[in-house]
Amino acid sequence: MMETGVPPATTADRLLGAALDAFAGRGYEATSLDDIASACDVRKQTLLYHYPSKDILLGAVIDHTVHELAEPLRRAAVGAPNRARAVVDALFRIGANRPELLELVREVLRLGPPASDRLLASAGPFLDQLASGMPREKVLGAGAMILGMATEVDVLAAVGVAPNLAGLRRRRRALLAYLAD
Repeated sequence: MMETGVPPATTADRLLGAALDAFAGRGYEATSLDDIASACDVRKQTLLYHYPSKDILLGAVIDHTVHELAEPLRRAAVGAPNRARAVVDALFRIGANRPELLELVREVLRLGPPASDRLLASAGPFLDQLASGMPREKVLGAGAMILGMATEVDVLAAVGVAPNLAGLRRRRRALLAYLAD
């Protein structure tokens, strides 16, 4: 067996990852704890040992998602001559490489309180840091635009329209103009 230097994922981490994928892909209500346990090849009682309820599991997924989003965005913003452009581009990269993170944010916002309150409380300090003087409403509006763009590919595919790079570039320019306004 080859050593990779990467520690194996704990059961709790595997459950968290499975829940993130399921909540983002199928939605919170459509996902059962049995589905998540099955995806990790563990019994439901094992899941409940780590996460005593579906709401507690959702809270852990929300916190994990905020952390996963915050780190690359912070790195992009540090020292960038144009912070808004750097953060927008980093979000597009996240959307391309880890779309489930943005899909989870969309799902949590759709659920409303208390899940959306948890998301905003968890992301609040990070959003304030990124905004650096920009009104929070503008940052949240830009986030909504990015969530829409990130999920647009799925919507277009569902109606048989292939998204194109020119359209994405046009929407990116509009987003940057909105932030500069």
